[in-house]
Amino acid sequence: MKQFLFLFVFALTAPFVQSQENLPTDYLTKEFHQGRREAFRALMPANSVAVVFSYPEKVFSKDINYNYHPNPDMYYLTGYKEPDAILVLFKEPQGTEKYNEVLFVRERNASRETWTGRRLGIEGAKSKLGFTTVYNGKDFNAFAIDFAKFDKVIYDEIPTDVAENNSPDNLYALLKSFKSKAGITTANEASTDLFDKITNSLREIKTPEELVLMRKTVKLSCVAHNEVMKAVGPDMSENEADGIHAYIHRHYGAEGEGYPPIVGAGANGCILHYGDNNATKIDNQLLLMDVGSEYHGYSADVTRTIPANGKFTEEQKAIYQIVYDAQEEVFKICKEGTPIQDLNKKAKEVITAGLIKLGIITDPKDVRIYYPHGCSHFLGLDVHDKGNYMGTLKENMILTVEPGIYIPANSKCDKKWWNIGVRIEDDILMLKDSYENLSADSPRKWQDIEALAKQKSTFNDMKFPKI
Repeated sequence: MKQFLFLFVFALTAPFVQSQENLPTDYLTKEFHQGRREAFRALMPANSVAVVFSYPEKVFSKDINYNYHPNPDMYYLTGYKEPDAILVLFKEPQGTEKYNEVLFVRERNASRETWTGRRLGIEGAKSKLGFTTVYNGKDFNAFAIDFAKFDKVIYDEIPTDVAENNSPDNLYALLKSFKSKAGITTANEASTDLFDKITNSLREIKTPEELVLMRKTVKLSCVAHNEVMKAVGPDMSENEADGIHAYIHRHYGAEGEGYPPIVGAGANGCILHYGDNNATKIDNQLLLMDVGSEYHGYSADVTRTIPANGKFTEEQKAIYQIVYDAQEEVFKICKEGTPIQDLNKKAKEVITAGLIKLGIITDPKDVRIYYPHGCSHFLGLDVHDKGNYMGTLKENMILTVEPGIYIPANSKCDKKWWNIGVRIEDDILMLKDSYENLSADSPRKWQDIEALAKQKSTFNDMKFPKI
């Protein structure tokens, strides 16, 4: 009887005690995250405390959630990727134990882990993340911390889209307890601005460890773009092209995409954030693909615009060349010391001259009709990563360079230009006196794109049964 009970209990708790095998070995180390906390602490003012919250879970359908995506700041500072957590950082050591950080995590639960996956728990956070002081989330409410004694309480925007729940250990309860402890009724803009100032200054400069992951996520995204260039044809659907990207990303170990893919043919390519990707045929049109993988939290952001039949028309080629020339001119000023705002100024200057030359516009002010967005944004843990856009370029920043021209139907120009949408986007690492194009593995010149389109893709030989 005792043996039976032991086997029964073991069967229930086996998922609870077993650790997952065959995991990637190139995650950021606990030493990296610890170093980021030290860097954050160094920028905190005297007698201050900082609080970082996990992101809430999101409902996909009824009782099914989306795959969880951690708060990039929480991940950056801790390596913790689960919901229902709070990190507290102190400028100076606290208490008789002289701790300077406390992490509150989801409690381990054998039954729940059987359904929704393994949890680190207290011991996992200590052994795998390198924390010394860790508690379960339910202990936060009783944890002795007097926020009133600090000159500054620093925190990010408090999530408001959190489902109300009576459980003492979920994010709703943690946020409610924090606001009560800190006496917060409305968000303090000075506190959130200071949090942004610190995280912007840290995350805009990539460390060597981050550069390894950024190079990989961009490189595998380039492989995906190149494969679509070879596989694409007029009868391919937008969704099929999207699927090739997704398959290749996962083949190389990416967890997914860094943002909803934009795969738009013809008129759809003129919609900046088109996301339906449901046209059943690309036909003999341009296909604009803005797709980047997310590898261990780090996002690529690569855009290529290609002709479905492998050959640009003269009109498509003319628009494409203007966008390409704009990129080339922006690249020339990609180096430390350049004001970030100058990147878009340069792109707009080239595009304006090009559109005037083609007779598409006559007034330079009208360039915004066909080039309505900016040229660059920071890239990293977020596809639109944190950084100071009013500052200057610094070594080891990564920004996109993505000029574009979009001419929807019924535009006030010759109709031969209608439904031509072109964007070329590359991920640029800033160096001291120059730059490195991380996405150079995917061709940008129209001649090189046409040459690659002549090659055969593995996906061309895939046959599926009709349904």
